[in-house]
Amino acid sequence: MAELRCYVFIDKLQPQFASFLGTVAQGFLPVPDQASLFVEVAPGMDIMRVTDVALKATDVKPGMMIIERMYGMLEIHSDSQADVRRAGQAILDSLDLKEEDRIKPEITSSQVIRNISDYHTQLINRTRHGDMIIPGQTLYVLEVAPAGYAAIAANEAEKAANINILEVRAFGSFGRVYLGGEERDIDVGYRAAEEAILSIAGRPGRA
Repeated sequence: MAELRCYVFIDKLQPQFASFLGTVAQGFLPVPDQASLFVEVAPGMDIMRVTDVALKATDVKPGMMIIERMYGMLEIHSDSQADVRRAGQAILDSLDLKEEDRIKPEITSSQVIRNISDYHTQLINRTRHGDMIIPGQTLYVLEVAPAGYAAIAANEAEKAANINILEVRAFGSFGRVYLGGEERDIDVGYRAAEEAILSIAGRPGRA
């Protein structure tokens, strides 16, 4: 039986996060203001069945389908929130699970680096897929498990503050979010990211 590790609905993709997904997704690219759903299951190959159910249920588009040895992740999106929700319900029904059967996310690391140094910025900028950070700005790094919840953390941070999305990794053993910007904006944004994670209900489980 498949394990539901992550199930998170995003009502409205923010401009930066949607654009970031466009740099890393290999499927149909989302655009700002669309609704999105991130689902992660174990074992990884079961994401094939999940994808099949979702795409046959409604007119949603798959942005990412990532299969790893242990976990599989699917992102779907649409202009219609109702279509995304119906596709999500079809997934749950096919797995004979409910939304609350997902694992409750756990923040495993949350760090704010203020007045970041020039060489430190260069290390980050070499590996990011999103915006850049410049010396003197503030860096925020979040690590969460299961990984898919990194998506809503980044999106809610952008809703709340004028931050730059540097990197979001929403698959694998741990999810990671890197945000950059002015100190006052990061202080608002990172709290919104953490609140989004902590507000998600689910079952306790080993991430």
